[in-house]
Amino acid sequence: MNDLSDDYAGAGFGRPLEWGTAPAVLVIDMVRAYFEPDAELYMGNRDCLDSAVRVVDAARARGVPVIYTRVEYGPGGIDGGLFFKKVGALKHFVRGSGSTLGEIMPEIAPRDDELVIVKQYASAFFGTSLSATLASGRIDTLVLCGVSTSGCVRATAVDAISYGYLPVVVREAVGDRDPRPHEANLFDIAAKYGEVWSEESVLQRLAS
Repeated sequence: MNDLSDDYAGAGFGRPLEWGTAPAVLVIDMVRAYFEPDAELYMGNRDCLDSAVRVVDAARARGVPVIYTRVEYGPGGIDGGLFFKKVGALKHFVRGSGSTLGEIMPEIAPRDDELVIVKQYASAFFGTSLSATLASGRIDTLVLCGVSTSGCVRATAVDAISYGYLPVVVREAVGDRDPRPHEANLFDIAAKYGEVWSEESVLQRLAS
């Protein structure tokens, strides 16, 4: 890994980006589907959920906005396009299916005054009002928690920097079903698309 890191640094990747003055925390798809052992999308651990709870608590204590996303589709996944066809387990997020797997985990449930954005694709920005909401709130830094690292977290980080928001991924507060795509995508995000910070560093920054 050292050789790879040196190679990337030598090519000009991974230059640090400064945390801005107006952060928000984005909790991505922390729903039952990923944390209930019998669910098709179960990841096998909940460490990232516990970490995200601590980040959200710290944000709330300092008055930092917290925004959530969850996935929901219309009848038959009509609004999910090819993505819905590609990933069979998305059927559990169809509205009216009777499944509870799309519910946000109670440990990190949003408060009544916190925004929940419903999306159909990987990125929290695609086809949603997120960018307009951040712009109207003068947000410049987006602290990312959630699942999965290689899917919705990565897609959101790429779109965040594309729209001019600094994505800061909290290493312990994101998760995937396998450590290989998890670590590979954290490495790539840090090299090209944003910052990857430890939970401890994020909590210290939020406290300040």
